[in-house]
Amino acid sequence: MFKVIKKILQYPRLTQDYPRKAPDARLFIGKPIIDQNLCILCGECVRRCPSTAIVMNQALGKVGFNYDTCIFCTLCAEVCPNAAITMSNAFELAEKDRTRLRASTLVIEDRNVPDQSYEIISDLLREKAQKVFGRSLSIREVDAGSCNGCDYEINALNNPFNDIERLGIHFVASPRHADMLLVTGTATRNMELALVKTYNATPDPKLVVAVGACACSGGIFKDSYATRDGIDCVLPVDVYIPGCPPRPQAIIYGILKALDRI
Repeated sequence: MFKVIKKILQYPRLTQDYPRKAPDARLFIGKPIIDQNLCILCGECVRRCPSTAIVMNQALGKVGFNYDTCIFCTLCAEVCPNAAITMSNAFELAEKDRTRLRASTLVIEDRNVPDQSYEIISDLLREKAQKVFGRSLSIREVDAGSCNGCDYEINALNNPFNDIERLGIHFVASPRHADMLLVTGTATRNMELALVKTYNATPDPKLVVAVGACACSGGIFKDSYATRDGIDCVLPVDVYIPGCPPRPQAIIYGILKALDRI
């Protein structure tokens, strides 16, 4: 008993309290934001963006970001000659409607503040899962042709620091036991059939969450002969989680948003 107490004192609880409490986001690299008043429309960020996620409308005099394509590489902030672009700490970016992640209309708004408050208690997530599915949420992760960056972050959900099982969420080995599919990768041609079969094997009602820029839009691999431009070319998607890769807290936020879908 003494040894147990000694270990408890020596190794304090490390599991985070998100989403009950806000994490320390000072070191997070979130989405890029632009100060339109400082932008001189030089187009340097548009030319240098590796994922062509930045669009410019000369007529409106505005620059915008397609966050479903952005890989958060920080290059735009580095090359901007007027320091108009900065990297925020915002990571709660998941959206049910992909158009809300795009700047096609160039209605630029400051989204440095997350859509919802940090004070989303874990009990709410558990209650939603039980209300929809009558039990804890079961997830099957599917790699549809990723670089494995997003898969590493999904694996981190199960470590002692994030411990997603404290929210009543479990990963399962078979899609036949799943309520939700977490899909990474751009849906390569070789994985397209496997992805469709996995979706068909998942019982209804089911949710599909696109994790990462590749799954959302194709990312830097879009418009390639070997890939699709995101998994919504193959499957209906309930929630898009942008990022390259999105951090575990962003994935938890996306799962919470997906449970509102049904």
